[in-house]
Amino acid sequence: MRFQSPFYLLLFIGLGALIYYQFLRKRPAIKYSDLTFFKKVRSSARYKGFIPLVLNLLVLFFVILALARPQKGRIYEEVESKGVDIILCLDISTSMLAEDFTPRNRLYVAKEQAKKFIEKRPGDRIGLVVFAADAISQCPLTLDHKIVEQLIDYVHTGIVTDGTAIGMGLATAVARLRDSRAKNKLIILLTDGRNNAGEIDPLSAAKLARTLGIKVYCIGVGSKGPVRYPVNDPVFGRRYVQARFDLDMDILNEIARTTQGRAFLATDARVLKTIYDEIDKLEPTTFKVTRHTLYSEKAGLFMLPATIIMLINLFLGLTFLRRLP
Repeated sequence: MRFQSPFYLLLFIGLGALIYYQFLRKRPAIKYSDLTFFKKVRSSARYKGFIPLVLNLLVLFFVILALARPQKGRIYEEVESKGVDIILCLDISTSMLAEDFTPRNRLYVAKEQAKKFIEKRPGDRIGLVVFAADAISQCPLTLDHKIVEQLIDYVHTGIVTDGTAIGMGLATAVARLRDSRAKNKLIILLTDGRNNAGEIDPLSAAKLARTLGIKVYCIGVGSKGPVRYPVNDPVFGRRYVQARFDLDMDILNEIARTTQGRAFLATDARVLKTIYDEIDKLEPTTFKVTRHTLYSEKAGLFMLPATIIMLINLFLGLTFLRRLP
């Protein structure tokens, strides 16, 4: 909120002087020999004469605020982006429920780190693809990162048949970038398994990405050795077992080499955060944010009560507070 003509607020000095003159100044006194008559007068009647004065002062108060032209602004941002088009390609197979990443499981940590990465890329268009035994496109390329983050929150295992179709996930992400006109296009592929499903093998998808000038950063997640893994037993309910999952880093390295990207191994949440930070540095984004503030007049909010009070005062002057000549 701002005042376009703040010099009118100086009128409050005169209003304050008027209030002092009417209420606080010492009034002249008249001496009477007998006050019995005045004691019989109802005390409320003595204050009725001040009602019109108080109402008039309120009218002046609101009119002064209206003259100062109060305005409320709304900020609009225009993003001139020369950023990167990025597709996040996330493995949601059940092996991602392994609990070797604190504070919960691999999928939870991967989602949280992905959202933090998105927050650092305000000038980029970002989309989302998830895969298990098949792949689905969850979100097209967009600058509305809040939508992407919300869709990441909704991602969970079970929305796609279980399995690990790395080639299908990568091919679906490539299809999302096929019509992109961005100078730099990249895919961040995160998985914890070995390709065991899908009609497209990972290397064929990688060659397709290379043809379209798309760089792929591969992140393999999972610690070495047996890990704590939840199992839903129909008899004993949910319990945990020690399970071992086969991460194929060789194929991830080959995908990265084919597309001139890089492959990383994340064995815990801290390392995964470091990997996202490194990708952020490797692929800088350029954007310019222009802010515009549009102001709307709010004087009417003060003129309305001033008009209502003035009409009330006029009504009282003609009825209850009417003065006889």
